Amino acid sequence: MNPRTLAASIHDLVVATLAWVVAYQLRFNFEMPAVFSQSMLTTLWLVVPLQGAIFAMFGLYRGIWRFASIPDLRRIALAAGTAALAIPALLFMLQRLNEVPRSVLVMHPLLLVLMMGGSRFLYRAWKDGHLISPRQANAMPVIVLGAGAAASQLLRDLATSHSWRVVGLLDDQTGRVGSQLHGVSILGPLTDLPRHAGDLQVEHAIIAMPDAAPAARRRALEIAAVAGLKVFTVPAMEDVLAGRVAVSQVRQVELEDLLGRERIELDEVGLHRLLHGRVVIVTGAGGSIGSELCRQIMRFDPGRLVFFEQSEFSLYAIEQEFSGMPVGCVVGDVKDGAVLDAVFGRDRPDVVFHAAAYKHVPLMENGNAWAAVRNNVMGTLRVARAAMGHGVGEFVLISTDKAVNPTNVMGASKRLAERVCEALQCEVEGMRFVIVRFGNVLGSSGSVIPKFREQIDRGGPVTVTHPDIIRYFMLIPEAAQLVLQAGLMGKGGELFVLDMGEPVNIADLARDMIRLSGFSEDDIKIEFTGLRPGEKLYEELLADGETTLPTPHPKLRVMRAETAPDAAWLAELEQWLSVPVRSEAEVKEGLKRWVPEYRPAQH
Repeated sequence: MNPRTLAASIHDLVVATLAWVVAYQLRFNFEMPAVFSQSMLTTLWLVVPLQGAIFAMFGLYRGIWRFASIPDLRRIALAAGTAALAIPALLFMLQRLNEVPRSVLVMHPLLLVLMMGGSRFLYRAWKDGHLISPRQANAMPVIVLGAGAAASQLLRDLATSHSWRVVGLLDDQTGRVGSQLHGVSILGPLTDLPRHAGDLQVEHAIIAMPDAAPAARRRALEIAAVAGLKVFTVPAMEDVLAGRVAVSQVRQVELEDLLGRERIELDEVGLHRLLHGRVVIVTGAGGSIGSELCRQIMRFDPGRLVFFEQSEFSLYAIEQEFSGMPVGCVVGDVKDGAVLDAVFGRDRPDVVFHAAAYKHVPLMENGNAWAAVRNNVMGTLRVARAAMGHGVGEFVLISTDKAVNPTNVMGASKRLAERVCEALQCEVEGMRFVIVRFGNVLGSSGSVIPKFREQIDRGGPVTVTHPDIIRYFMLIPEAAQLVLQAGLMGKGGELFVLDMGEPVNIADLARDMIRLSGFSEDDIKIEFTGLRPGEKLYEELLADGETTLPTPHPKLRVMRAETAPDAAWLAELEQWLSVPVRSEAEVKEGLKRWVPEYRPAQH
């Protein structure tokens, strides 16, 4: 018996003794005759050991007082009820109940429940800080926005916090105003935040609405920003319920919280069948999309996951993340056919995800145009040829929305890579080529998000190319999950388009990031610099009913079938790609030939 259990056992035996004595005293209004005093002391030696045995039988010492709850109270009531039956039976057999008042036998179990349960809940209340809690005296006052389940859990967790002291709740459900949640008053609707923040001298707010719509969270953020408060939010409830984080681990509001994307429903059984126990190669495995693909693939227990990456540092980072797992690491260039042939011959992969690409539009537009074409087109061709030569079952190409009616070299090169996969599908049987096209992902390399963060950290200005420029955004995990789902659904030769949701105005995105960082546009200015080389004002996904067809998955559509290029087309393209160096003018003229819809931007 450990010390805590021993202390709890002694406590309960003392309480049982006290309850028996108090029951006698109440029976005689604290003027007990001597004969009953003697009876009380005599029967104690029978009653208390019996109760101790009953307490142990009902497992009263398996619970932890720090977390005493309704189930603990239920066990105490059952134990006291059993004792209320066992004690009269024992005393009847030994003494015929001649010396024990009947009212004592009724009052005793009631007192027992009250005293045993009360001591446990008082202990928990003390530990939770609901009694006198000097730790909260110097804690920072904060207002919580929302009064639902997340707020309730947050208040319980923050009751013992040294950092935060909740002084009020705000909620738009008018029926809740004036009520209390764990002793904290619901002061009014969210629009009253500026007034209450001033009255209570609060400088911080926590948004406790993880399941609310993005528009509701955005509104809460804007109200808090107008009030001049620094805003935090609670983790997603699914992470809290899964035990990955505690609801009290508040963090600053991120763009992901405001954009909000619905949870992706995956065909877990099908993906397990596709990936479990199989060898998978991911090219560009150290990039933002490639690394997230690796994380999602590892959920399905592949036999071996091979990282193919040109950057030594990126490969080292992803290798460290997957330390101890069945992975392989290859430093290599996707244009190097000999290295690819050796790797594919050694590892014998079943599935290939080709994420390696040059993606930065302005950087690839002029001086690096031929490098972009060779890496994105020849690299795709070399990886695909290696896959075909070594019996790979499925090849998934990660493409981009910039391949739609491209106005830049990067987009045209990715469109050409798509056409290469369509042509190769006609050359091979038993292997599936699947193409997945989507837009920008939050936080990826080359994204505007890291750039904006850096500019805000420097004190501004934040540079936006055009006040009307819009882009589609999705979260990196969401994109990776849908790539896997498309790879599972593809029969060969399809081009899948992801549902990117509503377009986002980049200027509004910059304003959101400034607010999230605790500044206003007076503090950090936004400057418009003009469209960059090759940049579109808006991107196209061709995810409409005229050009795509629905699939069984609501987040995926498939392009209508088109005539694939033939072998002669592919041979001629390979000949064009084989030249080591081409001028920018040659590259763009060649792309116009290979990608008829390519129209270079004139700005």
